[in-house]
Amino acid sequence: MSLPADQRIALADQLHQAFVTRTPCGRLTDVHPGLTTEDAYAIQEHNIERRLREGLNREPARVVGHKIGITSEAIQQWLKVDQPDFGHLLSDMAVGDGERGPLDKLLQPRIEGELAFVLSGRLLGPGVTAADVIRATDFVAPALEIIDSRIAEWKIQYNDTVADNASSGFFVLGTQVSSLRGLDLPLMGMTMRKNGALVSSGAGIACLQNPINAVVWLANTLGRLGRALEPGHIILSGALGPVSPVVAGDVFELSLAHVGECRVSF
Repeated sequence: MSLPADQRIALADQLHQAFVTRTPCGRLTDVHPGLTTEDAYAIQEHNIERRLREGLNREPARVVGHKIGITSEAIQQWLKVDQPDFGHLLSDMAVGDGERGPLDKLLQPRIEGELAFVLSGRLLGPGVTAADVIRATDFVAPALEIIDSRIAEWKIQYNDTVADNASSGFFVLGTQVSSLRGLDLPLMGMTMRKNGALVSSGAGIACLQNPINAVVWLANTLGRLGRALEPGHIILSGALGPVSPVVAGDVFELSLAHVGECRVSF
């Protein structure tokens, strides 16, 4: 049974207050054990609408795409689910390739390497296929996602991270881009270095067997909600390897085979 609107708003306010004060809060699913996924996405949407009005610096933000989370089998087993989740990417979440990440707006950040899709065509599900995603993709690029949780110590359940915009923070879109055609995405290798040392490695197969599958899932999931992926949208398709914690002074460099590299410092 779904929560009443006022309780959903109260939980959204709890997450927002944690973000503003940089003080993590307790799990929403502890306060309301019956919190449903429908409730969680409604809570996410409430805070996204707030960000569209206020932004990070009292300047309105705009939606520039989506992120897909929980795409690895290990994370799905940890959260006891059999599907990914999604969050929104906003204009004020973008960090330029090679620039400095905003630690002052993060609580307990981690970072992961991903493949980003940038669309030139519209995708409206249900019924979207891998071939549709390939046709609608303008280019792919390396991306670093700086994830964060407003839930204390990352002790989350599936509906907690859904409500928390899929544990999003900021993202770096690489300036090196490639055509999707001809790339063997399942075998695409990924390495991420922290201060010169290798801290994460993986391949495209870690992301739902193929990152294209993640975009198919997103398009069809949004389609059932009556929403589309639009031309120009950026889609972060999911982690290709283990995440790494972030502290001041860190420099992260991502390399995706046959795609390119990107970098961020803190």
